[in-house]
Amino acid sequence: MTLKKLIGSWSFYKRTLVIAIPVLVQNLITNLVNMIDNMMVGQIGTEQMSGVAIVNQLMFVFNLAVFGALSGAGIFCAQFFGKKDMDGVRNTFRMKIYGSFFIVSIGILLFLIFGDELINFYLHDAKEGIDIALTFKYAKQYLLIMLIGLVPFAYEQVYSSTLREGKEATVPMVSGIIAVITNVVFNYFLIFGKFGFPQLGVIGAAIATVFSRFVQLAITAIWAHTHKQRVPFTKGLYRSFKVPQELVATVIKKGIIPLVANEMLWACGISTLVHCYSTRGIDVVAGYNIANVVINLFNVMFIAFGAGVGVVIGQLLGANKLNEAKEAAPKLIFFAGAMCVVVGLAMACCCKLFPQMYNTTEHVRDLASCFILISAILMPIHGIMHSSYFAMRAGGKTGLMFAFDCGFSWGILVPFALALTYFTDIEIIPLYFLCQSIEFIKCIISILLVKSDIWISNIVSD
Repeated sequence: MTLKKLIGSWSFYKRTLVIAIPVLVQNLITNLVNMIDNMMVGQIGTEQMSGVAIVNQLMFVFNLAVFGALSGAGIFCAQFFGKKDMDGVRNTFRMKIYGSFFIVSIGILLFLIFGDELINFYLHDAKEGIDIALTFKYAKQYLLIMLIGLVPFAYEQVYSSTLREGKEATVPMVSGIIAVITNVVFNYFLIFGKFGFPQLGVIGAAIATVFSRFVQLAITAIWAHTHKQRVPFTKGLYRSFKVPQELVATVIKKGIIPLVANEMLWACGISTLVHCYSTRGIDVVAGYNIANVVINLFNVMFIAFGAGVGVVIGQLLGANKLNEAKEAAPKLIFFAGAMCVVVGLAMACCCKLFPQMYNTTEHVRDLASCFILISAILMPIHGIMHSSYFAMRAGGKTGLMFAFDCGFSWGILVPFALALTYFTDIEIIPLYFLCQSIEFIKCIISILLVKSDIWISNIVSD
């Protein structure tokens, strides 16, 4: 493939960046505040920080299940926007509500019944004296309060995802910024008992997070329904909750089922990976938690760009500009990889700095620094994979995406990690490096799939 086919004009990239930059700013601020939030909890003890980290890992699976349901309908939604079919957008919005609230109900039920077992899945002896019983106690306290926030989280994501698919990404960004500021302010009040508020520690952190989610939902929903000229799909949105049966069947079959299954299985694969790391000690969980906050902070670059790629490619396909979509995909993927080289270098330079901000042991800080450095080196691989996935998913070939994503995770990555964990005595740093670097194989597969054109499809044509 020639360089000309991999590099586009500024006006070409601008279409994607218009969507990606607001998502980037929102995610960047969210992750900055998450880091501050994490450090606040870390100030009151390693057990508290580890307990919160374990619950957040469990919530990660739930969040991706919601993301899968929204994405399944969102593939159709982006193409309906490209087709300028507002009735189609309304119907996919309603499908998002049904799908996400079904997952919320299942999630709450599972966390209430199996919460203890899920937390214990990550608790193993530490090299340095971290109290496992205390870690479990804090994790359970945090989990029970966080369940309240699942409903506003899911409902806000229904609005935000639809606005982004219609190229209205600024409002979700603003509401996200206000929410995370609210979160960090009330974290300070409730964790440490400032300005007359009770000192609640981990419980205070959970209350602040839940409150901020209600704030975010209120801002996003109110704006959408008071700006009907800019977002015409909100006109008559709740006049009916009926969705054409043919569309329901198509969205469920081609979108929601494969993508929910994909996101959940992929998330379970990542959680299994974290479990493998945790077998080397609860101190590894603490180090991984610190590193993960920093890694997520830098990963927002390619994550936001991937969201933009999905919308741009989806709208091109919905408008039946198939050749234009085919030419756009490799250029956007190449840009993502090049961007991640620069971001990865910046992240590597910071690998020692961030862990020093935490009130924990030197061993935990060293582990976190190593995790960050390894992730920085491998960031271009993940950037290319992420944009490739979103480009191909925009064509609605969700069965292909399921085989690509989950097939690799459960066919190669998870068995590889489990084998290293339980059949060798390999230390945590080489274990982490090997498990992360094997995704180079997935990166090569993603490039070959994009080049094959098998993913190009208009799924909303009459």
